[in-house]
Amino acid sequence: MKFDYICTTFKNKKIMSISDLFDSGFKKRNEDHFAAIVRVAMDDGIITEDEKAFLDRLARNLDISEADYKQILKDYQSHPINPPTSYDRRLERLYDLARMVYADHIKGEKQVLLLKKIGIGLGFSPNNVMYVVDKALTLVNDGVDLDTFMEEIKNMNR
Repeated sequence: MKFDYICTTFKNKKIMSISDLFDSGFKKRNEDHFAAIVRVAMDDGIITEDEKAFLDRLARNLDISEADYKQILKDYQSHPINPPTSYDRRLERLYDLARMVYADHIKGEKQVLLLKKIGIGLGFSPNNVMYVVDKALTLVNDGVDLDTFMEEIKNMNR
């Protein structure tokens, strides 16, 4: 019997297994992350077709169920905005999101605007976000891996 699937009972109370705890925490973080991106998309009061297509893909990638997707769209403001506190995690998310925007063939100003909104939502400074987004799109277009992406963004002002 695997340890992950063992359910312990203490005084008739079910205690979560480690895998349950990890899964529920991971699911909640994904939902909060998705809701934060929905909040960014809704900052102008509407979700465009391009933003909707992006959100659909993001929901699939984050394993957000259809029911949770609809609930988050309806009540996205009830989820906390928790941008990554570490710069490396922020860059990892930017890398993933820039690749999704690029893969969804959102081009030109729409692509830049969407990523600028997302960059601000991730915690990048509004004063620097355009430079970071431009560099991110260039790197994603060039097909770099995550390590190269992070190194290039970190050193883009040198």
